[in-house]
Amino acid sequence: MEKPSVADFYADKSVFITGATGFMGKVLVEKLLRCCPQLKSIYVLMRAKKGQGTRERLEDFVSSKVFENLQNESPKVFNKLKVVPGDILVEELGVSAADREELQRECQIVFHCAACVRFDMPLRDAVSMNTVGTQRVLALVEGMKNLEVFLHVSTSYCRCELDLLEEKLYPAKHRPQDIMECCRWMDDDLINHMELKLMEPQPNTYAYTKSLTEDLVSQHAGKFPIVIARPSIVTAAYKEPLPGWVDNINGPTGIMVGAGKGVIRTMMCNEKILADVIPVDMAVNGCIVLAYVTALDKPKEVRVCNITQSGLNPLTWGDALDMGRLHVQEFPSSVCMWYPGGSPKTSWLHHQLALLFTHLLPAYFIDLLLFLLGQKTFMVKVQKRVTYGLNVLQYYTMKPWHFKNDLYVSLRKRLSKEDDETFFTDIEVINWSDYIRNYMKGCREYCLKEDPSTLPQARRLNRQLYYLDIFAKAVICLLCLYFLYHYTVIFLSLLN
Repeated sequence: MEKPSVADFYADKSVFITGATGFMGKVLVEKLLRCCPQLKSIYVLMRAKKGQGTRERLEDFVSSKVFENLQNESPKVFNKLKVVPGDILVEELGVSAADREELQRECQIVFHCAACVRFDMPLRDAVSMNTVGTQRVLALVEGMKNLEVFLHVSTSYCRCELDLLEEKLYPAKHRPQDIMECCRWMDDDLINHMELKLMEPQPNTYAYTKSLTEDLVSQHAGKFPIVIARPSIVTAAYKEPLPGWVDNINGPTGIMVGAGKGVIRTMMCNEKILADVIPVDMAVNGCIVLAYVTALDKPKEVRVCNITQSGLNPLTWGDALDMGRLHVQEFPSSVCMWYPGGSPKTSWLHHQLALLFTHLLPAYFIDLLLFLLGQKTFMVKVQKRVTYGLNVLQYYTMKPWHFKNDLYVSLRKRLSKEDDETFFTDIEVINWSDYIRNYMKGCREYCLKEDPSTLPQARRLNRQLYYLDIFAKAVICLLCLYFLYHYTVIFLSLLN
């Protein structure tokens, strides 16, 4: 029997997605609606937020820039979206009995994307979001009568202590149920006291709870087809739905935005290390194809796929930073604290000195001026948050990472030529300079909400800041020379 195309496989099926309002979730919904036109329904778990009900949130959701092309070309396709009021932080997901019955009757495919991506979340909160939340989703999924595949989105940084992460399951350090039970009855002081010891050797609660959750998912092996997708660092879109589209300032995006505004001028980063980044559209295509081949194969064991670059199209952190410095001149921000500059450091002492002289002292100086002018101060708080964020990220930019990605690479062999073009996953086709140019443009337009019409003014400001930067450096150098000369003369006079 000839296997169906990807679009044919999804035809007349209903999909349930958690985390649909997140970065990957939005792209996943858009791609399924656009490229699987015969898809029956997409159920999205959505909670009320900031005074908005789920109906208002859905309206905001579909008005996102990510859906702009679909809104223009086939607006009726959004009728396939069905909101399920609920929250993974609530018992039984907060889903009504009627909605639960409908999901378990109608859905054949589940994409579990919901998770907290903050690295510094307290352990109780991270366990509640990532592990207990997944347990609640699995309890719902177990009752789905026609389930064909359950795809769980994890991360390739789930076992940071390993020299090589293979595409296989790794038992968690602790039994997930035991940690969930501990977090249920322990008070905050006791959990905080035990947190570092429990996490060891993981660097943060994000990595630790992701490893716990993979173990939890693996306990359902044989009940239904399961595949775990482990993307590496998910970055702006390569080409779909819009080149450079990104809607958050997490990870590398935050560094780009901060450096572009002149706020970040130093960070701990080994420029020679490969940056394992994966564009969000390629990560999502990988998930869609993984669900497709897993449902067709119906494996009894849990499949694991590292959606990673793994040196196929190498990009070092140094190359990425150099390209960023080049393209920020074309797409500067309209609001900058200083001219974009600075450099990465591999020496902790060098980095600390740079933090003092290029981050903290200028921040205190700006706040002093604001205070004297009777304005609200803010720069010291901003720089403290920036410094904290850089301390979290440096773990990932100062050591090499190695991931096996044989299954991810082999996915293309399972597709027809047409499907391979539609659900593209080939990392080797990316021209990194063009990609980072679009990334910089996307940061400006989609994250900072700056209209392209403001570019001429922003470029003039960028040139002015450039000359001001040169002037400031010249003044500092002259002052240093003056003090060196002055005190040398005093020292020599004392000797005589």
